[in-house]
Amino acid sequence: MFYHLFYPLAKFWTVFNVFKYITFRMICGAVFSFFIVYFLMPYFIRFMKKKQFGQIIREEGPSHHKAKKGTPTMGGVVLVLSILIATLLWCRLDNGFVWCVLIATLGFALIGFIDDFLKIKRKTNLGLRAREKLVLQALIAVGFYYIAFKVLGLSSRLYFPVFKNLTLELGSFYLIFSMLVIVGSSNAMNLTDGLDGLAIVPFIVVAGVYAIFSYVTGHKIFAHYLYLPYIPMASELAIFCGILVGTGLGFLWYNAHPADIFMGDVGSLGLGASIGAVSVLIKQEILLVLAGWVFVMEAISVILQVGYFKITKGKRLFKMAPIHHHFELKGWPENKVVVRFWIIAIICGFLALSTLKVR
Repeated sequence: MFYHLFYPLAKFWTVFNVFKYITFRMICGAVFSFFIVYFLMPYFIRFMKKKQFGQIIREEGPSHHKAKKGTPTMGGVVLVLSILIATLLWCRLDNGFVWCVLIATLGFALIGFIDDFLKIKRKTNLGLRAREKLVLQALIAVGFYYIAFKVLGLSSRLYFPVFKNLTLELGSFYLIFSMLVIVGSSNAMNLTDGLDGLAIVPFIVVAGVYAIFSYVTGHKIFAHYLYLPYIPMASELAIFCGILVGTGLGFLWYNAHPADIFMGDVGSLGLGASIGAVSVLIKQEILLVLAGWVFVMEAISVILQVGYFKITKGKRLFKMAPIHHHFELKGWPENKVVVRFWIIAIICGFLALSTLKVR
């Protein structure tokens, strides 16, 4: 909105030229979203405490987690609101990619909101059934695919990091692939969100990586020089990713150990989907495995645990899944688990950025 309001004024006063620049609006969007969360979250925390809407703790989890019972949850409501407001203010509203990522983010956040609300209402861990959530997520992913590929004309060619000319034309199969990416990234972040600050820092790292890739992909000279697909509309997603970084930092202020609030499914599903959607739009889906390895690792640990349990008829591969609980039950303090996972996330973020030149 600010672009449309102020950039036309540049012909009268050149200072308004700054609203043309992606980097300026990306930084402003990040700072703006941080302060939205910073100022609104205390009011939301007080509201949730007053209503006694607190976190439900799994009985089979580590014993020290019982102290977290009753901590306000659904902080993702503020996060999604921050993303929505900042995006509408700092992004160009005539860019279809911006609306695509907003649809994915808001749609998955709504599913998470319903799931959280049902858990709070029932005072159990029983919200939406897994099948119900997957069906709803798939429907939103299909809508995203239709807008991005059929309306906006996004290419159905799959690109691989590191390799200069290795591509694969998926055609109609891109529907299934993009659905797997968005639904998978959303649920992987949801599985990771189990300790104070554990999910949000890897999310910030991944959002930062994709901010850089979005900017480069949307810049014709940089994209051609680095052998990336040039997608003109992608540059505006750098601002969106900057907003994700600012929102994540604002949430970390209150989610750092000991957490004052948890993001809930409304936050983890919405934020995870936003990253998956960006990766599809800028044709860097495969890179998400490396940049978001912490999320991938958590999801794989659950899949392996369930599979091994069924094959061996009751035996467990890990002490508990997702894998961060395994390390807790091995005796690692919560802070040690969280910080070490942060370190892994940062290293993977650097490795993902290195693929810009390794081609």
